[in-house]
Amino acid sequence: MGFKFVPKDSMSQVIAPGARPPAGAGRRCFARVLAAVLLAASLGACGSSLDLFSKTDTPPDEAADRLYNEGLYLLNVKHEAKDAAKKFEEVDRQHPYSEWARKGLLMTSFAYYQAGAYDDCVTAAQRYITLHPGSADAAYAQYLIGASNFEEIPDITRDQTRTEKALASLQEVIRKYPTSEYAVSAKQKIEVARDQLAGKEMDTGRYYLDKKDYTGAINRFKVVVTKYQTTRHVEEALMRLTEAYMSLGIVDEAQTAAAVLGHNFPDSVWYKHAYALVKTGGAEPTENRGSWISKAFANFKRSVFG
Repeated sequence: MGFKFVPKDSMSQVIAPGARPPAGAGRRCFARVLAAVLLAASLGACGSSLDLFSKTDTPPDEAADRLYNEGLYLLNVKHEAKDAAKKFEEVDRQHPYSEWARKGLLMTSFAYYQAGAYDDCVTAAQRYITLHPGSADAAYAQYLIGASNFEEIPDITRDQTRTEKALASLQEVIRKYPTSEYAVSAKQKIEVARDQLAGKEMDTGRYYLDKKDYTGAINRFKVVVTKYQTTRHVEEALMRLTEAYMSLGIVDEAQTAAAVLGHNFPDSVWYKHAYALVKTGGAEPTENRGSWISKAFANFKRSVFG
């Protein structure tokens, strides 16, 4: 788009025949014309830049429902989850105050989960909960956060920060949305996460036991007995407590650990080991009701069986 500039005074100004132009008139006239030409060129260039900006830098908005459906197509038909997530993000970017934006944000989180981009999934889901805390889909957004953290649980030889995050976020599903359809799945994942954390304590406890750091080992096995009693590791933890206490010569606690193990898991192979250890020391498995082991397990039984 150019602008044509027509100056009021021009070099075609009429001069009487035979008359000389006023002194300096030619120079002044040329200067005015030059300035006019430069201004016109500048405005023309500006107009061209505006045209270019309007055509290439800001594409026109696409209909929200069309963007959303394109995302669904990429996700369900093409199985291109990351591309689908980008398309859903466009719904929110181009139509931020629409109902489609709310739906698109939730689908962004889900698409990133499907793509294995768990950090991006968590970010989108957290934003959804912040913007739409009262939505019927907030429970699902919270579940996606927990499930994403759950998918990145490492093996027991590594740091378990991610496992703790998974446990906390899944417990939020139970706390905030106990009657939602996602609560059951969250509970199942919680049990797996707890088992993982118990496994980490056992792994560290066995390490201390091998190093003959019996106090350090007892502290780790104690966590399993008091905090993770519903996991599959509690039987071994009681046997290892028997082993550690016998090694320290604290026979009374060793007897209690073995007795509690036998009372609750009489067919366990770990009880057979614990029984043999106590017998080797010339004692029998006997429960001391005043022991922390007996109290911890009594509380566990009351909380589970009423």
